[in-house]
Amino acid sequence: MFTGLIEATGLISSLQGSDESCRLVIGSDTLDFSDVMTGDSIAVNGVCLTATEVSENEFQADVSVETLRCTSLGKLQVGARVNLEKALKVDQRLGGHIVSGHVDGLAKLENKQKHGDNLLLNFSVPMGLAHYIAKKGSVCLDGVSLTVNEVDGAEFSVMIIPHTASETIIESYEPGDEINLEVDLLGRYLERLLQKQEMAVSNTDAGQGTGLTLEKLIASGFIKGSSD
Repeated sequence: MFTGLIEATGLISSLQGSDESCRLVIGSDTLDFSDVMTGDSIAVNGVCLTATEVSENEFQADVSVETLRCTSLGKLQVGARVNLEKALKVDQRLGGHIVSGHVDGLAKLENKQKHGDNLLLNFSVPMGLAHYIAKKGSVCLDGVSLTVNEVDGAEFSVMIIPHTASETIIESYEPGDEINLEVDLLGRYLERLLQKQEMAVSNTDAGQGTGLTLEKLIASGFIKGSSD
């Protein structure tokens, strides 16, 4: 579990593998690795990876074919700069929002504009993810927790303050870039609960109530009816 508050950026120092899988080595002079152990989770551009080896200023992680297919990690090259966040501890502040590190899809940067000292970024997303994004709601882009500024169909915008731009890789984005997107986890659970409620109503309307009733017990032979 993560917060979407980037702790440091790192550089890809080694990349080995094929189209099926790859092994990344990521170094950072600013991330504190003293409390990171083999098997711990680290979010790399919003993707939860398991550290398989850890040293003083770098770690190694294996990336599966599914992760390469669903995220932008498959496009990384040696020397690329990435966002890093260590897994959340229970005694830490949840300063961003709840982030799982499981990327839902890719958002495409359509437009990048300067607004005073800030950056206004406009993204498009697959239609299957658009309904999870709400004005003033939260999204996670390359591991960064951001507030949605505006929504228009399958497009949304976010405003980036100078601190966020300088402490992450966001400033380097250019139109056409595809960014790892994780929608708000709470929205996914809410949708599932609503689906379950609709199914229950549908079953009840069809005479198939979801609860245990006297009629069901009688019909199944567990108890005798009043006429027996």
